[in-house]
Amino acid sequence: MQLYNKLSAKERAALIDEAGKDRITISFYQYYKIENPQIFRDKLFLEWNALDVLGRTYVAHEGINAQISVPAENFLALKEQLDAISFLKDIRLNVAVEQDNKSFLKLKVKVRNKIVADGLNDDTFDVTDKGVHLSAKEFNAMLADPNTVCVDMRNHYESEIGHFDGAVTPDVDTFRDSLDIIEEDLKDHKEDKNLLMYCTGGIRCEKASAYYKHKGFKNVFQLEGGIIEYTRQVKEEGIDNKFLGKNFVFDHRRAERISDDVISNCHQCGEPCDTHVNCENQACHLLFIQCPSCQEKMNTCCSDECKDIAGLSYEEQKELRRGKGNSNKIFKKGRSEALKFKK
Repeated sequence: MQLYNKLSAKERAALIDEAGKDRITISFYQYYKIENPQIFRDKLFLEWNALDVLGRTYVAHEGINAQISVPAENFLALKEQLDAISFLKDIRLNVAVEQDNKSFLKLKVKVRNKIVADGLNDDTFDVTDKGVHLSAKEFNAMLADPNTVCVDMRNHYESEIGHFDGAVTPDVDTFRDSLDIIEEDLKDHKEDKNLLMYCTGGIRCEKASAYYKHKGFKNVFQLEGGIIEYTRQVKEEGIDNKFLGKNFVFDHRRAERISDDVISNCHQCGEPCDTHVNCENQACHLLFIQCPSCQEKMNTCCSDECKDIAGLSYEEQKELRRGKGNSNKIFKKGRSEALKFKK
């Protein structure tokens, strides 16, 4: 019984090319008390592996958070499989704005303590007492209300390339960091302002809205389905689009273009640019914004030092990385003194 991915990303990419079939990238989440996350995880892996599903999914006692891709021909079979699970029946599936057959190259279903790292003790407040969910049309109307404070619940590297017009965009590295900062900044307006929140697909706002209601905010609202669902409604219903730039996504696409606006700059030369790359030096792997000219000049590296290291042989680079631990715990996304034009 295969319960784990056995193919490398390179092998999977080759199989996708060989199959020559379109895939659909989707995401969904649900807060629900799962008694045995490990058993549920194994069930999902077996069923999804049989449908050639790829992606990243977290399962916890509090629910499920999934970002996956599935062959278009298996989409209905996946929907039927989800509908057969009581708490996932008729779950809203956020279909990606821009499709890419290689958005995901592995199937990873992991058991976690939380489906989103919020750092909160859920026993201290009612997580089901959530804010009011708004459609795209309702969101636009409230966004235009001068009595509204619109807050982006995402991280700095997400909001830098795209956000709603007039939104507050906290300069934070994690979702947890933003919670206390926003409360402090709005502490004098807990009763007289509309707190309007949004995120990528809605999951962060689900928990944040309940938390802020617990903290005394009286008028708490959230964008139903996040930026992804907002964009779908804008296109289908002919609604004015109030989102500027790109929507950052956590897969190989890195972003989806929502509007033609380019609101950020290359972190190395300052030219208008909203394309994220990872530093080619694998010991760094820093996520930052780099224009095509700098990418060619710097060989997709964030600094001259990394450029020199990336030019070494694989064995030489491996030796330099020896004993230095997990680079993800050393480098923060978009945070480096070498990036002269980082906002």
